[in-house]
Amino acid sequence: MSATPEDRPGYELAFLLLAGFRTLIDELHAELARQGHPHMRPAHGFAMQAIGPHGTSASDVGRRLGVSKQAAGKTIDRLEELGYTERVNDPADARRKIVRLTPHGIDALTRSAMIFDRLRARWATTLGVDRLADLEDALRMVAGPAGLRIDTISWLSP
Repeated sequence: MSATPEDRPGYELAFLLLAGFRTLIDELHAELARQGHPHMRPAHGFAMQAIGPHGTSASDVGRRLGVSKQAAGKTIDRLEELGYTERVNDPADARRKIVRLTPHGIDALTRSAMIFDRLRARWATTLGVDRLADLEDALRMVAGPAGLRIDTISWLSP
């Protein structure tokens, strides 16, 4: 017999939300590995989102992720080693470097988006389209106007 809604411990909500997130991310990365991106990690996806389609500076990546420029630089270094990013001269300021996604990085993000769509469709089949839409709407409501944030990586780090 399951607990009534009033009897459920408060902490369980956070763990269930984390478990749902972890399930999606683990399935995403398993599929990315099968599709040619075996070294992608969740932190890489957050960093690549922070870099964006037009590129940006390492300092901006750090600000967007909520980490130091040095921490962002380490992640960018790793992404560069893996072929997902490159550093190029800023056309507006020769003293400044811009980090941008390579075709390999763009491929990883494009595949991620398609995989997330398939995972969402599977959740819709499991939960029902209306229940999933209700869940998404409820999460948007409690997340507030800030909505989707990519600075979560700093929040989860020690």
